[in-house]
Amino acid sequence: MNIVLLEPEIPQNTGNIGRTCFATGTKLHLIEPMKFVINDKNLKRAGMDYWKDLDVTIYDSYADFCAKNPDVKIWYATTKAPKKYTDVEYGPDDYIMFGKESAGIPEEILVQHKDNCVRIPMNEGIRSLNIANSVAIMLFESLRQQDFAGMQEEGELHRLTW
Repeated sequence: MNIVLLEPEIPQNTGNIGRTCFATGTKLHLIEPMKFVINDKNLKRAGMDYWKDLDVTIYDSYADFCAKNPDVKIWYATTKAPKKYTDVEYGPDDYIMFGKESAGIPEEILVQHKDNCVRIPMNEGIRSLNIANSVAIMLFESLRQQDFAGMQEEGELHRLTW
């Protein structure tokens, strides 16, 4: 899977998302402009010591991202979509795009891809969930649909045994 952050603004969110991507073997794509620099200490703190091993690509712009990924299937996460994120079938090479924290994905992009726009249901009056939570919700649904292929499904206790 691939997670795409369009113009992320908060380094702690991006660091948290990077850690989730590393834990799931998911590639992270970051599209400029970002409101922080990659060596930001808050980003690295949230991503912990995993950031250095994360598979991450940075693009100069949305146009640059599209040019370098011309034939990929992208799901656009937005609170405005009529379709729920659980209504679609994710492929192992699909991309899920999330917009910047303050404004989401621009509507000009959304209307061009209406059939691929998905939402997380929420109660009325809530503008949105935290982006790191939204990424985790949607990413793990896509991985569940793929039966968590290649992922460790059992853990071990540290001091005792099951």
